[in-house]
Amino acid sequence: MANMYFTEEHEVFRESFRDFLQKEVVPHIDKWEETGTIERFIWTKFGEMGYFGLSYPEEYGGLDLDIFYMVIFLEELQKINSGGFAAAMWAHVYLAMTHINKEGDDRIKREYLTPSINGEKIGCLCITEPFGGSDVAGMRTTAVKEGDHYIINGSKTFITNGVYSDYLVVAAKTDQDSKHAGMSIFVIDRDTPGIFSTKLDKLGWRASDTGEIAFDNVKIPAENLMGEEGKGFPYIMQHFALERLVMGINAHARAEYAVEYAINYMSERQAFGKTLDKFQALRHKVAEMASQVEMCKEFNYTIAKRLNEGDYVVKEASMSKLLSTKIADEVIYEALQLLGGYGYMEEYPMARLLRDSRLGPIGGGTSEILKEVIAKMIIDKKEYKPAT
Repeated sequence: MANMYFTEEHEVFRESFRDFLQKEVVPHIDKWEETGTIERFIWTKFGEMGYFGLSYPEEYGGLDLDIFYMVIFLEELQKINSGGFAAAMWAHVYLAMTHINKEGDDRIKREYLTPSINGEKIGCLCITEPFGGSDVAGMRTTAVKEGDHYIINGSKTFITNGVYSDYLVVAAKTDQDSKHAGMSIFVIDRDTPGIFSTKLDKLGWRASDTGEIAFDNVKIPAENLMGEEGKGFPYIMQHFALERLVMGINAHARAEYAVEYAINYMSERQAFGKTLDKFQALRHKVAEMASQVEMCKEFNYTIAKRLNEGDYVVKEASMSKLLSTKIADEVIYEALQLLGGYGYMEEYPMARLLRDSRLGPIGGGTSEILKEVIAKMIIDKKEYKPAT
């Protein structure tokens, strides 16, 4: 089914990626959910298939495809019902690698981007701090220049791939006196002395390793600064639009999965001599759920198209994340209800889906922060500009 967003090539890719996930990933999901460790072999397989390189330049091993390949990648990852596995993949490919690609010089790209595309190196993006949460400007981690090195001190938390990744993309203050202007971005090897990671125990996203990371006098070469010193804040803000849209797309995809699952369940489950999908109260509930999901999905596709065309969509991407994650939580809550007692059982998918979805309005900027960002744009007429 080709439409205004997806060509036949896109649909072929969707089918093959779906098959790959069913064959290579799904059999291992329950184990990874239990252990909280995604085995290395699957990263290599993703790399071999080119799935990490969809959006990246050919000269570094990528495929340089349009944004709708990313959309498919994200949607299908949600539909195997492991928010943690999906997060480990997309945090590597669309958080860590985005910075390496946009701010890294040629050496950094060869040393980090190419092996990231191949699945040989795993990255994480370290912005959030224990004291700051969504307040990026209140960052306390410091990077002090000493000769041809920087010395990094501080801590980060809630970092996806924060324990098992091979390198870290880290935001730190290079100018202590300046709030926004004093921030820079660095790439740091995991085995650099002075890095300590602790795995966090989470309500959902059980398969992914979310870490709290401490930097104790971590000494890195000055050339591991990415982009210009002091430009870190605009770099981060620039990529937030993508991150928020990613989380919006994830939300509509998992909600869609919940609706499909509930409809299927209702067609098979009987009560009072007829299947559940014949009861008007339940039918109308599903109609409402499906309508909300469809609205999110169409909006998200439009914003993806605009982002692909080079528009600066920070307002719309913030709206996408705000509403899509809220609606996903509501839809999944209702879908669990439609399963009755089975919805509450771990062997059925809704329990995990409900827990995993609940991170949507929290991670990548809380809904409360996003509302203020949106309010500034629509009420105070504040304009956010891309980093130059």
